[in-house]
Amino acid sequence: MASRTERSAFNAWWWTVDRLMLMTILALMLTGIVLLLAASPAVAERIGISDMFHFVNRQAMMIPVALMVMIGVSFLSPQSIRRLALVMFLFATALVVATLLFGAEVKGSRRWIAGIQPSEFLKPAFVVLAAWLFSENVKRPDVPANILAMLLLACSAGLLILQPDFGQTMLISIVWGALFFMAGLHWFWMLGLGGVGIVGIVAAYQFIPHVTSRIDRFLKPEGTDTFQVDVARDAFLSGGWLGKGPGEGTYKLILPDSHTDFIMAVTGEEFGLLFVMVIVAMFALIVLRGFWHAYKVEDPFCRFATAGLTLLFGMQSSINLMVNLHMMPAKGMTLPFISYGGSSLISVAYGMGMVLALTRRRPRTDMLESAFSFRDRRAQAAAGIGLSS
Repeated sequence: MASRTERSAFNAWWWTVDRLMLMTILALMLTGIVLLLAASPAVAERIGISDMFHFVNRQAMMIPVALMVMIGVSFLSPQSIRRLALVMFLFATALVVATLLFGAEVKGSRRWIAGIQPSEFLKPAFVVLAAWLFSENVKRPDVPANILAMLLLACSAGLLILQPDFGQTMLISIVWGALFFMAGLHWFWMLGLGGVGIVGIVAAYQFIPHVTSRIDRFLKPEGTDTFQVDVARDAFLSGGWLGKGPGEGTYKLILPDSHTDFIMAVTGEEFGLLFVMVIVAMFALIVLRGFWHAYKVEDPFCRFATAGLTLLFGMQSSINLMVNLHMMPAKGMTLPFISYGGSSLISVAYGMGMVLALTRRRPRTDMLESAFSFRDRRAQAAAGIGLSS
């Protein structure tokens, strides 16, 4: 056990990081490996992979990388978080453009290039940059940060729509809207942006067959192909409260995405609804801790970024669970730390590493220096002195 009196970078990190959130994240990672052991062998056999534990082994190889990313990022200061997010956003945007030009088309979408899904890394970086811009608008109303934030959303959403990936587009748009509201959005703007969102959904339904079929399968299941969601629902019902036991499930043999989007259906059948509720409770604990920290922190950037990243994590988790329970149209969205996927795992680890960094307890002197710096900048702005960002 690290001593509080020993001066080192690790001790400074260990005694200031949210250890409860950190331990819960580690528990989710371990749970993901256990659930992949149950769900993925049937998929490997069905698609002709000789190694039954192919997906488990690949995910286990990515866990140390994800841990290094999360722990490494959690050591950073808020200023370094902003700089890293800008670099990550530019890098991910370049990869998304490259994917549109050179990526392979899978199921009507271009989302992968060189085994990487760039949109996964775009999301957390986008949230931090949006939080940065909104916080600058709070600190310096003379800076057109809100307009820049709108351009940021338009650029990111436009690239995702071109793939097309409407699930991720909806996700970042909801988080962006929540941050805009936190930054003091007028009700007029909120109604206007909500109207634009509704028009976008209606237009996508009318003119994009992929979106039309998914919404129709949800609203009018009679006479449409609802195989996956029907099998997922039956798997939950078959497992009951306590489940059939590890390895005893049968629905995973016919569920195409049982190791990714529908891994919770396999969990419900083999481990039971009580175990599913434990997993949901772990997700809820992380989200509530994140919002609690966002409520307490004084710095606008740390507050917005923490709330935005926590909402991103919570929304993605909720969407996956709701799709498994046929409570919303299928979105093709993974369950953080649980579903198979290296890009998703490392991206979520990066996002939660930033949350751990932004919510670390910092010395009061640092907070006072930040407050005095903010006061001086406001005084200079009032005096008409130009400031550099």
